[in-house]
Amino acid sequence: MSEYQALMTQRELCNRWQVSEATLERWRSEGIGPIYVKLCGQVRYRREDVLECEASCLRRSTFEAV
Repeated sequence: MSEYQALMTQRELCNRWQVSEATLERWRSEGIGPIYVKLCGQVRYRREDVLECEASCLRRSTFEAV
């Protein structure tokens, strides 16, 4: 997979997580979610950062992280 193909658009991440673009934009402004790349004014997410963010959200129970 090329470096370009490894970048997800905001819309692709919204579809993956089933959240609105407004929610993702708000989370980004609050420092929530994966780190991102901004290229020529366009926000992109590296797949590895999305996977890392998802892994950090895994829980065994309400109080216990995996």
